[in-house]
Amino acid sequence: MFMGTVLGNVVASVKNKNLDGLKLMLVKQTDVSGNAIGKPLVAIDSVDAGEGDRVLLLKEGGSAKMILKRNKMPVNLVIAGVIDTVDLYGWNAPEK
Repeated sequence: MFMGTVLGNVVASVKNKNLDGLKLMLVKQTDVSGNAIGKPLVAIDSVDAGEGDRVLLLKEGGSAKMILKRNKMPVNLVIAGVIDTVDLYGWNAPEK
């Protein structure tokens, strides 16, 4: 798992039928301070996250399919949780 921030929604009117009904979000991976790492990615939202939310991202196909309870789908990145706070040895990460 790694941390990220939701940048916005992704709308795809034509997509694999196994993705029908799933919410797609554009996310960026971040470090503990919220600084971007790498390029934005598309993730399936399993927790109803919103734009600007700090989230837990799971990048592994098998685990992502377990969370979504769908075995036959093309997925490798899922939003698995919304982060409330990060506390690292008494240091609180800045809020969003």
